[in-house]
Amino acid sequence: MFQLKTEYSPSGDQPQAIESLVSNIKSGAREQVLLGVTGSGKTYTMASVIERLQRPTLIISHNKTLAAQLYQEFRDYFPHNIVSYFVSYYDYYQPEAYIPQTDTYIEKETQINEEIDKLRLAATANLLTRPDTIVIASVSCIYNIGSPKEYGHFVLELKPGVRITRQSIMERLVALQYERNNYGFVRGTFRVRGDTIDLFPAYEDLGLRMVVQLDKVVQLVKFDSLTGKTVEVLPAVMIHPAKHYMTDPRTYKDVFPRIREDLNRQVAAFKAQGKLLEAQRLKERVTYDLEMIQELGYVNGIENYSRYFDGRNPGDPPYTLLDYFDEAATQSQALRAPKPGFDSSKEWLLFLDESHMTVPQIRGMYNGDRSRKQTLIDFGFRLPSAIDNRPLRFEEFQRRMPQTVYVSATPDEWEIARASNVVEQLVRPTGLVDPQVTVKPSKGQIDDLLIEIKIRVERHERVLVTTLTKRMAEDLSAFLEKEGIKVHYLHSDVQTLERSDILDDLRRGTYDVIVGINLLREGLDLPEVSLVAILDADKEGFLRSRTSLIQTMGRASRHLSGSVIMYADRVTDSMKAAMGEVERRRTVQLAYNKAGNITPISITKPIRDRLVEKAKEVEVKPLIAQAAQAELDRMTPQDKKKLIVEMTKAMRRASRDLDFESAARLRDTITQIS
Repeated sequence: MFQLKTEYSPSGDQPQAIESLVSNIKSGAREQVLLGVTGSGKTYTMASVIERLQRPTLIISHNKTLAAQLYQEFRDYFPHNIVSYFVSYYDYYQPEAYIPQTDTYIEKETQINEEIDKLRLAATANLLTRPDTIVIASVSCIYNIGSPKEYGHFVLELKPGVRITRQSIMERLVALQYERNNYGFVRGTFRVRGDTIDLFPAYEDLGLRMVVQLDKVVQLVKFDSLTGKTVEVLPAVMIHPAKHYMTDPRTYKDVFPRIREDLNRQVAAFKAQGKLLEAQRLKERVTYDLEMIQELGYVNGIENYSRYFDGRNPGDPPYTLLDYFDEAATQSQALRAPKPGFDSSKEWLLFLDESHMTVPQIRGMYNGDRSRKQTLIDFGFRLPSAIDNRPLRFEEFQRRMPQTVYVSATPDEWEIARASNVVEQLVRPTGLVDPQVTVKPSKGQIDDLLIEIKIRVERHERVLVTTLTKRMAEDLSAFLEKEGIKVHYLHSDVQTLERSDILDDLRRGTYDVIVGINLLREGLDLPEVSLVAILDADKEGFLRSRTSLIQTMGRASRHLSGSVIMYADRVTDSMKAAMGEVERRRTVQLAYNKAGNITPISITKPIRDRLVEKAKEVEVKPLIAQAAQAELDRMTPQDKKKLIVEMTKAMRRASRDLDFESAARLRDTITQIS
């Protein structure tokens, strides 16, 4: 199953950490802590534990940037196994809400990142088909995604020789929420040409061609969706749904009466209170939704009815990614000899990375969601069942946790108190010690920072600067750019996949400085960074707490010349505690280096492939020339559609690069073609 591929071998105190974690898990320990300093190889330790125990594993991170980095690392560690990425797929998310004070209804508005949606669907498909699966997830994995049993029931399995009509395959694909589109072949669609059905699975990068002759599957082929070239001939295939929320039409006769019964009860309650507007509003909305589900099997907001289709009672916890792990473990056990009293949670592992941040996020997700939903219910926008489309409560999450390892350089007392074993990993195999910390006055901090940055730029080293607000990050970036510094800001408004690209560009030297807020703390692996500057370090609060300061300082611990400058007018208790802990760790490392006669060396790591490969840049002039030379009257609608898609991408890119002349020429050409 899991095969760890790396040129590294356990060193420093990694061997004892790995052995301790593995032996305790084998002996039944439910919760442990891995307290590892930055640069000590915690990720490698986790990978080694997975290989030793051979169990499917979920690793939860508190932010998408760190999750993306972990995904890339584990993908390199386990090239022959399945490593999946499961985070929120929204680049923009405005939840449905109602503000009673101003009588303002805000409709749900989202901008879904199709690449992340693909990776999410791939994660659940992999879990139900491959026992050697590792999923790197954000805390969104504890949110409702529908029943894994329903999802698994809809799988379409085909192999050459199977008797099935072309019409039956098309009907099954529609039931799996794929749309027929003979002109725009994109993810989640299929097209039909004679005896051939081409499908673009929602969770893959390649198309699937199914050749059906005389009501029998003749051939199954994976092909490049752009060129049409065959990539692989398949002996069999399992087609998974295009969406996580699936409804079985066979259950409608049982489900719809329950929904209507709850609707009538809620409408009657509103009328009894004299809320006629709310009663009418709810009746119209639910009636419309049921009609859409009846005809299409889907409606926007179907997740608000998920309790009925899942067979859950009011208040029951939702189905989440954790249930897919349990379902995969159950299926795997069923293939072996079934055991009485089987506990699926003992068949997979959970790592909570940067647990001091991840655990509080998980703890706080439910209450915020509940408040917004209750307002929608009270004013007739949703049935009470909407409250059950929610994240897990913290106590529900705890009950579903399998054997768990909390991983952090600064674990909270809560994790330590629950753990039966605290494993310290304080030694860096490279011999690097924690950075020297200097406190400077905040007066004139920007001018002093500029001098320090220029010193590092001359040495071809990188710099991280942390601020307290997004506005300050952007303003400081603009100032440094005017001073000739190659700089970029990084905060939560930057799109998910772009964040990883910006950090890679820092490592490549495209930028010398990144200015950010809390995204520059936990877990970011940037060995080229030699200076971390913390502005306004004496402003006590979440971003300048002991834990946050230790984590921020750790970003400079992967470089031989690593140093930290804190700009402050006074030394706060948090600053004092953080500097004390850093000094303790320096002492441990220096003693290790002296005992082993180790000379510290900077960490060197390759820059990994992008999380999602960007499309190749399309030149503007060749596209316009292609359109000019083409005989538009003789082009098929499909060829025109393909050319328009390419030109639209180029137009948007030119506009983004402020090349408005080229963008205008492309716009005019698109108008001519269409």
